[in-house]
Amino acid sequence: MPGLDKERECGKDPNGSCKLYTSSYAYPREDFHYWRDAVTHPCRPLDELIQYWPEKPSRYREVVGAYSVEMWKLSCRILEFICEGLGLSADYFSNDLTQVPKIMINHYPPCPAPSLTLGLSKHCDPTIITILLQGQINGLQVFKEGRWIGVQPLPHAFVVNIGYLLQIISNGKLKGAEHRVVTNSRYARTTICFFVYPRDDSLIEPGKALVNASNPAIYKAFKFVDFVTAFVLNPDDTGEAVKELITLNP
Repeated sequence: MPGLDKERECGKDPNGSCKLYTSSYAYPREDFHYWRDAVTHPCRPLDELIQYWPEKPSRYREVVGAYSVEMWKLSCRILEFICEGLGLSADYFSNDLTQVPKIMINHYPPCPAPSLTLGLSKHCDPTIITILLQGQINGLQVFKEGRWIGVQPLPHAFVVNIGYLLQIISNGKLKGAEHRVVTNSRYARTTICFFVYPRDDSLIEPGKALVNASNPAIYKAFKFVDFVTAFVLNPDDTGEAVKELITLNP
């Protein structure tokens, strides 16, 4: 898409929450760039926000709007099951903790030198959960026991990632999945992420039902907006600002 079209398609939102960029949102500050183009925007409430979405391709709003509605329903069901497994009330997430879902569409063109760059570096999503439709092309890898493991695409299936915030709410019972995206020289790859975020002023803390004398809290309580600030400054999520914000001193 030409540069002027990019500006036009993502310049309608007065809040600037609809973004289209190359590499990452931190492009000007990056020491090196990723082999990726992305468009992202919030998707709830749909009737208020869809007017700010891109109009190109011509059916973008129709198709992505319908998709986001179904992903919202699916995310609610998944979180209900997670609550049941953790011992939290079924409606624990029926509040501001999940009211800012966002869509992100990533496009990874064929890369002439895959050994020199990544589609996206190692990170853990700063979300409650992420639902990923990764298509049929390999590229996603998760970090486990000191090595990278490819996540084989399955037809008609989603990848559900535990986000950093759910790790904190579960008091460490659930672990955020560290992952990255590798490139390839032959095929383009397009993925769709549905991110479940809290409102900025939401309080993030271990669920009270999960904390007691024998299982003390291992994370601090903090506002989501403070976490976002620390995370943006430390996108590899190993930064001291993030650790200091969320972790209780032993």
